[in-house]
Amino acid sequence: MQVVSISSLKGGVGKTSVTSGLASAALAAGIPTLVVDLDPHADASTALGVSPDDQLDIGRMLRSPRRAHLADNVVASGWVDNARSNGKANGKANGPAPHVLDVAVGSAYTGIYDRPDLGRRDLRRLSTVLAGAADYKLVLIDCPPSLNGLTRMAWSASDKVALVAEPGLFSVAGTERTMRAIQLFRQEFAPRLSPAGIVANRVRSGSAEHAFRLAEMESMFGELLLAPHIPEQANWQQIQGAAHSIHHWPGDSAKNAAGLFDALLQNLIHPRGLAAAGAIRDRSQR
Repeated sequence: MQVVSISSLKGGVGKTSVTSGLASAALAAGIPTLVVDLDPHADASTALGVSPDDQLDIGRMLRSPRRAHLADNVVASGWVDNARSNGKANGKANGPAPHVLDVAVGSAYTGIYDRPDLGRRDLRRLSTVLAGAADYKLVLIDCPPSLNGLTRMAWSASDKVALVAEPGLFSVAGTERTMRAIQLFRQEFAPRLSPAGIVANRVRSGSAEHAFRLAEMESMFGELLLAPHIPEQANWQQIQGAAHSIHHWPGDSAKNAAGLFDALLQNLIHPRGLAAAGAIRDRSQR
């Protein structure tokens, strides 16, 4: 099982959009996946089309992590039903069952842990909850856009951190600060944590500023800048508002974006990514 935090210091860069795009690619690839919606705004839960009954949200599971039974409290994404309906429409009703995409539902309750003074015991809360996640091959944690307690809790439970950035001045500067924060956090709390890479999101192909910032990011971060870059998607808000996966949304634009997320997922979890990340990390330490 790989646990990947999706993080950004700056809000509004499309972090949750990247999380949902990667979840969509994992579902299409048949990778049993859990999405942990750690952002108090719970936008990922909305985008993933969850309809919880009496399950505990992730905030309440964190309150009593040793007594929280993760398997009893996750909610299947509505995308799974969409995939099943799509398979029947394409004549695949007798094929393999739709793959697993579950959600640990977000809520404002998690905000009680989003403070800068969490101790080591509190930082282990999510790790304890995820001890019951052995049935999944991939866990994606949608973090809040800060370096407070929830993000640090996520990093403590993760193998890798993927950073999301727009090719803009403030976002690139924030990404550089976050890379330094990951390095410091590794040294003090999580020696096995590594940067999975940086996702350039909402890239406008005709923008000279974006082209300049992408070149700057390549110079600063080298192989940690993941390919492919994700272009600005005009109908992304519509897709998320309808609680659909990008892989099941009609039109060439959505089809092209789905292919990009397929490639991004492979580059994110491929072992060569770890080697590249290690090399970059070693250079930063010298």
